Amino acid sequence: MQKKIMVVDDSRFIFEDMKHKFEGIDDYSIEYYCPDGETALEKYSEYKPDLVTVDIVMPGIDGFETAKALLEKHPDAKIVMVSSLAFDETMEEAKELGTLGFIAKPFELQEVLICFNKIFNPQQ
Repeated sequence: MQKKIMVVDDSRFIFEDMKHKFEGIDDYSIEYYCPDGETALEKYSEYKPDLVTVDIVMPGIDGFETAKALLEKHPDAKIVMVSSLAFDETMEEAKELGTLGFIAKPFELQEVLICFNKIFNPQQ
């Protein structure tokens, strides 16, 4: 069964780009778009995504605050940070929050698939 992905990013282009890159990939479906953290917090229970990608720099609450709030309310949420702020300290902060991966923008499909597959198939 396809895993449903929710993209949280103030750039709709990222959602469209990811959706395009995942065309023809049977394991994952880029289903939901939230332009900010507040919307993600409101829609998570309704959408029930299998995984959420979260940008760090967004208007309103940033990606770190979004991830923290999602995990407090939904401890089983699977969250991957997707950001151009791919610095050691940024990645470490994301990991400490409980996110399961970090993908640097701009990203290639193979890089995203490796990250997602590690989350859903940790034994591989």
